[in-house]
Amino acid sequence: MEIMEAMQNRHSVRQYIDQPIDAECLAALEAEIDACNKEGGLHIQLVKNEPQAFNSLMAHYGKFSGVSNYLALIGPKSDHLEELCGYYGERLVLKAQQLGLNSCWVAMTYKKIPAAFQIGSGEKLTVVIALGYGQTPGIAHNSKPMEDVSNIDDTSPEWFRRGVEAALLAPTAMNQQKFMLSYRTDKVIAKARRGFYTKIDLGIVKYHFELGSGKDHLIWQ
Repeated sequence: MEIMEAMQNRHSVRQYIDQPIDAECLAALEAEIDACNKEGGLHIQLVKNEPQAFNSLMAHYGKFSGVSNYLALIGPKSDHLEELCGYYGERLVLKAQQLGLNSCWVAMTYKKIPAAFQIGSGEKLTVVIALGYGQTPGIAHNSKPMEDVSNIDDTSPEWFRRGVEAALLAPTAMNQQKFMLSYRTDKVIAKARRGFYTKIDLGIVKYHFELGSGKDHLIWQ
């Protein structure tokens, strides 16, 4: 599955079947985690066969079931940690989709199991991402018009339009899509508006925009 196809087909899934993740799939995912940690200076960890985090009242309230694998997004405390976790977490989400896995970003409706992962001195756990084989592939979320999340108009370059379209496919907390992308003379300004977990959302949005536009991180102003 090509990365853009993975982006279009990937939807949040909360119910999973009882099936271990294929060993070859795990190896590919672990390799991508290592690459993200090295590039982003993070400490993301894959937790396997651990059902307790999603066996709680909060998880059941969030309609989760069958979750026993998840990514713990951890890194050194900084003003940029949440955005970095969003960016590299979504890179892993799309890799998982390419490998035939389903996923769901989870901010609150899970229980922290201290023995399941390691948080070093000066580090922080931001959110987790449920992984596995979903009972269904999930359903697409509704999106705002491009004009609500960008300054796009008839004079905008095509690459900017493609980037905004990809950004609107990004998962955001409660589907709030509280971000703004502004084109400024071959650069783009990305800002998070006020709301829950919008800094993480901004990292996810930036990764989608880069993929859709064909630009790299140098596009950001």
